[in-house]
Amino acid sequence: MAEDDQYLESLKQVIDPELMINIVDLGLVYSVNYDEEGKKVFVEMTLTSPACPAGPQIINQSKMALEQLDDVDEAAITLVMTPPWSPERMTDDARDQLGIF
Repeated sequence: MAEDDQYLESLKQVIDPELMINIVDLGLVYSVNYDEEGKKVFVEMTLTSPACPAGPQIINQSKMALEQLDDVDEAAITLVMTPPWSPERMTDDARDQLGIF
């Protein structure tokens, strides 16, 4: 079974094409859970805005990134809009990249 950190590291491969920052550092990933064997991973995530044109691409890439892990057979990505995303969810590294202080 993959470790929790491994799931997040895998999701860091997914880059928001508009902001050029990974979805974990942007704070788009709200939760990562898995079944007992770790074969199925469940992710709740959001987008920077409900009308984000890159949404389908980000969701698909997130699913693919997780399913590339040896122990993961399936990744289920659920898009949620509550709570809404805000820049406060970003890591300090992401804020630095965007020049937000």
